[in-house]
Amino acid sequence: MTRLAYLWDSTKCIACMACVTACGAANHPELKDPTQKDPVKAWKGSNIRIVQSPDGKRFRLVSCQHCERPACVYACPTKASYINEKTKLVEIDYSKCIGCLACVAACPYEARWVHPESRLPMKCMGEFCKARLEMGKQPAALCTAVCPAGARDFGDLDDPLSSISKKVKESYTERMLVNLGLEPKYLIVVGGK
Repeated sequence: MTRLAYLWDSTKCIACMACVTACGAANHPELKDPTQKDPVKAWKGSNIRIVQSPDGKRFRLVSCQHCERPACVYACPTKASYINEKTKLVEIDYSKCIGCLACVAACPYEARWVHPESRLPMKCMGEFCKARLEMGKQPAALCTAVCPAGARDFGDLDDPLSSISKKVKESYTERMLVNLGLEPKYLIVVGGK
């Protein structure tokens, strides 16, 4: 079996936002604001969000959790939001999407967003990344590969030789909102064992 997942290591992240910039450049180049110097604010839409703690001292990088029981898929009236049978990742079939945005409202992680021009729902695993995955490459080659601190990873949790499995085995990880029963596949490293 294959269980593809993302990992963000909060203990290594240096908040450089290279992953946000790379994701935007590959998946949504039309949304770059050329006048903005701040890499976080330069993209009018991104598949990666930065969530600050109430005290403003900590943050989390959040994107689609690629849940095993995703609320967004269950909320979609046309089945445009679905789980890809091969990859088990959550995707959107825009030929079926009616733009009702029920999936955006249903996501408890606020990982879906609305494209400011098309008004359609967007999420992590943009077209560029999906194409890379279909070629057998790291789909998140940008958000994972560009990280200078090695704080991002993607891979098969069921493969004990994968880098993500090794990192999970040697780290303390947590997942967000596990009490909802959605089984998110976005792991956050909070410390080493």
